[in-house]
Amino acid sequence: MIYRHFNAPARGFTQFSHDIIRHPRLSSDAVRILTWQLSLPHGARECLSRTAERARIGATAFSNAKRQLKDEGFVHERRVQGAGGLWSTQQLVSGTPLTEDQAIKILARASVASSQVAPSHRKPAAGRPTAPSTDRHPKKDPEGNTSNPPAGASDSPRLDDARALVGALPVLSPALRYIPPGMHDELARLAARWLDAGHSSLDVHAHILRGLPGDGTSVHHPGGLVRYLLRDVPRRELPSLTLPSPRASGESVSVRLRGTRECAGDHTQTTLFRPLSDETLCPVCVPHHEGPSPSRRALQGAVH
Repeated sequence: MIYRHFNAPARGFTQFSHDIIRHPRLSSDAVRILTWQLSLPHGARECLSRTAERARIGATAFSNAKRQLKDEGFVHERRVQGAGGLWSTQQLVSGTPLTEDQAIKILARASVASSQVAPSHRKPAAGRPTAPSTDRHPKKDPEGNTSNPPAGASDSPRLDDARALVGALPVLSPALRYIPPGMHDELARLAARWLDAGHSSLDVHAHILRGLPGDGTSVHHPGGLVRYLLRDVPRRELPSLTLPSPRASGESVSVRLRGTRECAGDHTQTTLFRPLSDETLCPVCVPHHEGPSPSRRALQGAVH
């Protein structure tokens, strides 16, 4: 049996509905952000990301919590263009779920009220006016380069090749299509360690493909997943990494990559092509070597 003892505070308290605290579809982080926001004094302009930072809620948990609050109608956002063409994000946090139309009406009234405030007689602050900051993840947002670069990676002679390797990741799988641009340098430094250890770009791509979830599972933070997969570099003496066969392993591989091969020629970045037989060079590199393979010559003859 559970016993509870509760003393009502005389000051510094906020009334919340039990529906918020016991909401079946809100995580503990979502409830904490919502109740924190509702406890702020009237007129406070603290955005959700700042609340999450003060509550020590990480970027991933904040994204999930914010999505839940928006899905349940407790948080609404809209982009508005103000004076001088500057854009800003308006956020509305409510103690009860609101529809989109209800939220728009409240935000519209708030905008009109704020524009009618009498101007201050104080001297204006120095400097150019700036737009209100838009909401974003806490400072630990993976879109920024927040981690320390791997030792020696910045001086790697293969850094340019590693950048090209990372730039080709969106082609490997739809799950890697939305890697934040701010993470490309960090991922390139990690990939450079693999190349310095003797692995090829194809080895790295194959390793990343094997680490992707199967069964159509979506990847919410592809950049973080790639960073995790490239964190440890295996020794080159291990069996060479090759592209997995979808039929043999059952793993999800992009249809565009099936049957392709990495060109052995001199390219600025990794170049894949679809061979007709046992070619190791793409059609661009063939004229600069001994000529096309017998199978390709036969195909060219049939075409002409």
